[in-house]
Amino acid sequence: MSDKLDLHAMSSQYVDVLKELGNIGAGNAMTALAQMLQCKVDMRVPLVRLLEFSEIGEVMGGEEQIMAGIYLAVDGDITGSIMFLLEKGSAMHLVEKLMGMPASEDGNFTEMEISALQEIGNIITGSYLNSLSAMTGLKIVPSIPALSIDMAGAILSVPAIEFGLIGDNILMIETQFSDDRDIEGYFILVPDLESYDKILSSLGLR
Repeated sequence: MSDKLDLHAMSSQYVDVLKELGNIGAGNAMTALAQMLQCKVDMRVPLVRLLEFSEIGEVMGGEEQIMAGIYLAVDGDITGSIMFLLEKGSAMHLVEKLMGMPASEDGNFTEMEISALQEIGNIITGSYLNSLSAMTGLKIVPSIPALSIDMAGAILSVPAIEFGLIGDNILMIETQFSDDRDIEGYFILVPDLESYDKILSSLGLR
């Protein structure tokens, strides 16, 4: 491999394994969300795609789309970061479900709603990382999640800076789920180059 990670250059076997990790991680995250909200959450099969980093904003509906992004760093046996993004209306819906009351009428999150959204993000990303750890046998230590509510392009600028160091392609997991409305969430896992090797080696593929 070159110094820059090129997921497209990986064998189809590698890519299939990374996709399977994405599927299981997203499924476990949605199960945890259903338990947290105490309601049934239906999930369609996640769409796992290899994308140019520059394409991600468009996939989410354009770089000016207002999103809620939960970002956390990952340490331990693998290092990097993970991000979970939701369209703002979907984020508001989940907060209403969790708090059992209508969201603030001005369309902005109150301090309490932001705290609830951080907790949702913490549960979702933590469950995803726990399933990744269980499948690979690797120790994964997440940082405290940071929440940002902004245009997609602005939120994505954080992992874009990291990605500039390791490559131009990214594995993105698009998860469609629903309780009484359809919601689309996006997982972006950004391990460093050495961590991709560790993940694949732990599964006997290196």
